[in-house]
Amino acid sequence: MPQTVHLSVALAFLALIAGSAMAQDKGTMDPKPLPPLANPNDPATPAKALFGRVTAPSSGSAEAYGSYAKGCFAGGEGLAFDGPTWQVMRPSRNRRWGMPYLVSFLERLASKAPQAAWPGLLVGDMSQPRGGPMLTGHASHQLGLDADLWLTPMPDHRMTRAEREQTSATDMVRADRRDIDEDVWTPAHTALIRLTAKQPEVARIFVNAAIKKALCREAGGDRGWLTKVRPMYGHNYHYHIRLACPRGAESCGDQAPPPPGDGCGSELDYWFSAAVLNPPKPKTPPRPRPPMTMAGLPDACRSVLHAR
Repeated sequence: MPQTVHLSVALAFLALIAGSAMAQDKGTMDPKPLPPLANPNDPATPAKALFGRVTAPSSGSAEAYGSYAKGCFAGGEGLAFDGPTWQVMRPSRNRRWGMPYLVSFLERLASKAPQAAWPGLLVGDMSQPRGGPMLTGHASHQLGLDADLWLTPMPDHRMTRAEREQTSATDMVRADRRDIDEDVWTPAHTALIRLTAKQPEVARIFVNAAIKKALCREAGGDRGWLTKVRPMYGHNYHYHIRLACPRGAESCGDQAPPPPGDGCGSELDYWFSAAVLNPPKPKTPPRPRPPMTMAGLPDACRSVLHAR
C-alpha cells in the first residue's frame, strides 16, 4: 500500500480515537441516560446518536445486516457479566452484546483459555444491543461479530463493579513502540492469541504491530495461524477478535480473506517507520468525516432500530 495511503489511514485513526472509549479508559459507577434527541427523524441525524440510545436488543431471530463497519443486527444476546472463566469489563458502556454466534464463541474460548495457561478472559467492548455505529470509539463492532479481549489476565476473584469500571488495562508495548514490554509480556500471551487464531470461526485478530512482531518471533515452526493476526493502530492493551459471518447468513458481509503468508518480516517494516512512529503534523488539521447517517446503513437497520 502506498505510504501516503497508510499515512491518511493513520491520521484518520488518530482522529477517531480522540475522545473515544478505549480499554484503558475508566468507566463510571453512575451512568446517566442520554437526553432524547430533538428531532430523531431528521435524515441528517447521525446513526450513532440513534443506535447509541438503544439500551436493549430487538426480539426475533438473530440476523446480521451489512458489514463490520456499516451494519447492525437483530436478535442480539448479552454475554453474562460472569462465567467460570470470564468477566465483563466496563459494564457502564453497555457493550456486552452480539450475535448469539459471538456470545457462544466467547463462552467456548473462555473455557479453553486455561489450555494456554491463561486463567480467564476479561471481555471489553463487544457491540451495542443492536450494533450500529457507536458514539465513541470503534469504527467497526457494528455486526455483533467483534469483541475486544484485554491482554490482562483475569484475577483470582470476582471483581467488584468498581474494579470493573476503574481497573486499568495493561499496556503491552514498550515506550518507544518498537517491541513488546518484556516486563509484562509472557509466553501465555502468545499461547492465548495462538489458541484464539486457531479457532475456525475467527476471521481476523487485530493487535499492535509490536505485538505482531513478538508473535512472529515466538511462534516457532507452527506459523499458519499468524496470517489471521494483523497489525493495527492502537490495540496495545487488548486484542480484537473478528468472527466470520455465520454460515447461511446471507445479509452479513464478510471481508476479504487476509493475504497469504504469515505477515512477518518485511511486511512489518512500515509499522516501525517514521511515518507511523513519528508522523508529520499536517499543515492544516484533517477535516473530520461527516458522521454516518441511517442512509449509509442497510435498509434493514431502520427496522432493527425501531423494532421491539
